Amino acid sequence: MEKKSRELLAPHVEEELMDYILHTPVKIGEKLPNEFELAELFGVGRSTVRETVKSLVSKGVLEVRRGSGTYVIGTNRLEDDPLGLSKFTDKFELALDLCNVRLMLEPEIAMLASENATDKEKAELKRLCDEVETLYLAGENHLQKDVEFHTCIARCSKNKVIEKLVPIIQSAVITFVNLTHRQLKEETIDTHRAITDAILRGDSAGAKYAMIMHLNYNRQMILKKQEEALKKEN
Repeated sequence: MEKKSRELLAPHVEEELMDYILHTPVKIGEKLPNEFELAELFGVGRSTVRETVKSLVSKGVLEVRRGSGTYVIGTNRLEDDPLGLSKFTDKFELALDLCNVRLMLEPEIAMLASENATDKEKAELKRLCDEVETLYLAGENHLQKDVEFHTCIARCSKNKVIEKLVPIIQSAVITFVNLTHRQLKEETIDTHRAITDAILRGDSAGAKYAMIMHLNYNRQMILKKQEEALKKEN
C-alpha cells in the first residue's frame, strides 16, 4: 500500500517541484534544497521525494551529484516533447535520424569538453563513466547514468547553445537504449571509457574520434535491430 501511495503521489509532487523550480526560480546550475527540506515543503515522505527526483533526472531536469546535492540542469522535461519526436511512428527511423544528428554534434562537443572541462567536472565525468560500467556488469538499468554521462560532456563544453541542445542528446540516448532493450555491449563500455580518458587528459582529437567510434557503433546496433525486426515481420 505504501508503494502504491508513493506512485500516486509522485506525479503530483513532480508538478509541484517543477512549479517550485520555475517560479522560485531555481536557475540552471543552482542547487535544490535537500531531501528533508523538500519533503517538508511538499508535505510528503522522503521516499516520494526520491521518486520525484529520479523521474526528473530521467527527463533531463535534474542531476544528482554525489556528495554535493541535486542540481537543476534544464527546465524543459523530455516528456513535454518540444521537438515533436513522439509523432514519429517508425522508431527505427527516429533512432537513426537522432544518431545522425548526434554524429554531427557530439564529436565536436567532446572536443570542446576536453579543452574546457574543469578538474571537478572531469572527476564527475569519470564517476559517471564508472557507474555506467558498474551497472552494466551488475545487469542493472543503466539508462539514467548513461543520460547523465552525455549531459555532463555537453556541460563541460562550456557552450551555452550546446546546453540548449541537451534534450536532443538525451532523447537520442533514451531512444537508443530502449530500442536495443538496454543491451549495453562491451564496445559501448570501451568507447565510453575512451571518451572519458581523452577528456581527462585534454586530448581533443582523441575525444572527438572516440565519440565518433561510439556513435558509429550505436548506429550499427540500430541497423541490426531494424533488420531483425523486419525479418520477424516477414
